[in-house]
Amino acid sequence: MDDATAAKGAWDAAQEAQNANTALNDPDVMVYVGTFNSGAAKVSIPILCGQNLGMISPANTYPGLTKKIEGAVEANEPDVYYPNCKRNYTRVVPSDEIQGGAAANWSKQLGATKVYVLDDTELYGHGIAVVYANTAPKVGLQVVGGPEGIDSKASDYRALAQKVRQSGADLVFFGGITQNNAGKLWQDLRATLGNDVKLMGPDGIFEQAFIDAAGPAAEGSYITFGGVPPSKLTGAGQQWYQKYKQQFNSEPEAYAGYGYESMKVTLDAINRANKKDRAAIRDAIFATKNFNGVLGTWSFTDTGDTTLTAMSGRQVKNGAFDDANAQTLEAPK
Repeated sequence: MDDATAAKGAWDAAQEAQNANTALNDPDVMVYVGTFNSGAAKVSIPILCGQNLGMISPANTYPGLTKKIEGAVEANEPDVYYPNCKRNYTRVVPSDEIQGGAAANWSKQLGATKVYVLDDTELYGHGIAVVYANTAPKVGLQVVGGPEGIDSKASDYRALAQKVRQSGADLVFFGGITQNNAGKLWQDLRATLGNDVKLMGPDGIFEQAFIDAAGPAAEGSYITFGGVPPSKLTGAGQQWYQKYKQQFNSEPEAYAGYGYESMKVTLDAINRANKKDRAAIRDAIFATKNFNGVLGTWSFTDTGDTTLTAMSGRQVKNGAFDDANAQTLEAPK
């Protein structure tokens, strides 16, 4: 099911609620694989939780869905998503307190000294921007602006770009997704700041749609990803990567391997539960330990998070993500 609507051009809360209820009311549905956006998960988790329907996300990275992190999540999180029900939500991708910290660390390694932090005001974008801004001083970066929310419907960001220029920032970090006007933001920042100021964003813009939207302004951008790009997977992951390219004659998108892993875990949990029982399958998902999959060998923690912590970063070069030269990133200890 698609949680986007043509009218909005991105995920829509009402559509996501409808999807969750559709799944819930189908007695044959045992697991809900998704969502792609963290904000959408915020809608569906409590709907599914009350009926013991397990949920596995290949892409949600917002920390507050599973854990409490001071300053980076809302006061009532994550408990608000599990009202009088046993936790039903898991994810196979590491969360943003790791990625945001790794992005700040990488900014320092790239030679940045002063950073301006922007976000799209959504759950995911603001969350990762806050983590980035909180980590920056710890690694020796001066935050000269933000986290500041942008208007995702603005026709231009020239005034904001001038503000960034006057701040003296030598790197701009944007927490957000492509669909919240990242392309236009990039164009206006690049037009005003030139190539002397580095532009960095998270996995919310790690997709071809961002490069298409930003055009030449995307060139040279630094992109973090809360995991390993498909071409860098090893062992079973490398076999999957080669088979994917062979079957579809294209490079898999960043989260393709994570989607594949989510389904492998789903089928494994259904087999282990060995009965058509949502609660038993949900418990089997949480009991996943030392799973040997395409992402490596990993387990779910008691919060539903993966034990994987691998991060990566790459640049946009010649109109494409340069995954061949992707770097392994780490958050500061």
